Amino acid sequence: MSQKIFIKTFGCQMNEYDSNRILDTVKKIGYEKTEKYEDANCYLLNTCHIRDKAKEKVYSEIGRVKKIFRFKKKPLVIIAGCVAQAENQEMLKREPFIDLVIGPQAYHKINDTILNYVEKKRKLEETEFDAVTKFEYLSKIKTKVEKVSSFLTIQEGCDKFCHFCVVPYTRGPEYSRPPSQILDEAKYLADNGVREITLLGQNVNAYESNGFRLSDLILSIEKLSDIKRIRYTTSHPKDMTNDLIEVYKCSNKIMPLVHLPVQSGSNKILKLMNRNHSIENYLDTFNQLKEINSKIEYSSDFIIAYPGEENQDFEDTLNLIKKVKFINSYSYIFSPRPGTVSENLNLIDKKTSFERLEIIQNELFENQIQKNKSLENSIVEVLVENFTEDKTKTFGRSKHMTSVIFDGKKSDIGKIVQVKISKSNRSTLFGEIVDNSNQKVA
Repeated sequence: MSQKIFIKTFGCQMNEYDSNRILDTVKKIGYEKTEKYEDANCYLLNTCHIRDKAKEKVYSEIGRVKKIFRFKKKPLVIIAGCVAQAENQEMLKREPFIDLVIGPQAYHKINDTILNYVEKKRKLEETEFDAVTKFEYLSKIKTKVEKVSSFLTIQEGCDKFCHFCVVPYTRGPEYSRPPSQILDEAKYLADNGVREITLLGQNVNAYESNGFRLSDLILSIEKLSDIKRIRYTTSHPKDMTNDLIEVYKCSNKIMPLVHLPVQSGSNKILKLMNRNHSIENYLDTFNQLKEINSKIEYSSDFIIAYPGEENQDFEDTLNLIKKVKFINSYSYIFSPRPGTVSENLNLIDKKTSFERLEIIQNELFENQIQKNKSLENSIVEVLVENFTEDKTKTFGRSKHMTSVIFDGKKSDIGKIVQVKISKSNRSTLFGEIVDNSNQKVA
């Protein structure tokens, strides 16, 4: 008799990728995915430690699960991900409802860990860093793919040690998967209907395996005829090497949106953050890419009110946003992470922090609004991914990752179609398909 597992995922695209691979793995020991808490024999929470109060969110979530199962048989409760890595044994001590704690580099051990618990009822934490064995194991597991656009992790961990970031402690040192593993997975995805691949890594553009770099991977994946679009995230400005920039000259499938987190527009703050790049470096990369293709757009991440940020530093960030005109960017008020260098620094007062965040977000949102407004009455290429939730329209994304909603058919899914944009808002374009009669199946 099969068991049912409910998986809830917090955080980044890599956690989403990991959750899918966890599901692929536990299917081998009889677990099937359920969308309902109450039907689960196993509840797994895949956690993220990047934002504030991540640990407390885990315990809050467990509290909700305890209420649901108050009068039912308790499910096997597993905490996975970066909070699991950071807290490990402490979670088992603090919350008896938790049975197993598994870090991001131990997912290849999850089946043995579950079976051992079922047999011996012994609580356990698995948080050893072992990326090599993990990816060797996961690369052998193949399951059905049902998406047009898919993530593919190529690199994990970080050696940068930015003073605000927990990734080096929760994901370990930088590790790049062998290119043969990645290309095999890319081919498998293509053969199973995937038309767009997003290459993932904590520092994806630091990818390097025996001289094989991200630029080589992109050009190799481009040879797969069924793959129509290639993206990558998240990058570090320090690793935007010339060979990667040159890819934008010769690749037909790399998309013209560069997500390159800058974090601050002030060199002083970048130094305090230990970012190891300057605004001059950043703008040099921006100008090089714009010279190659004027249609390339930038998105970024911003940490507002980092300790030591003065009015001029804030103004420098605002001026950078006005200069580059980022689209689809993320911005947050600094919150200290346990175990990082910035954990005990003096915080900027909340009133100033929120005022600065509001100004930054208004500028970023205005950039998005104007960019989308400029596309009205023009035709954009859209990769059709699915129907909207109410099934009345089709949904896809432009080359710049903007959501596009239009009238389409089931047969359009997986194709690149031409859509004339009639209206827009900050996050979405709306339009009508122009002519799909000559489009080939992607």
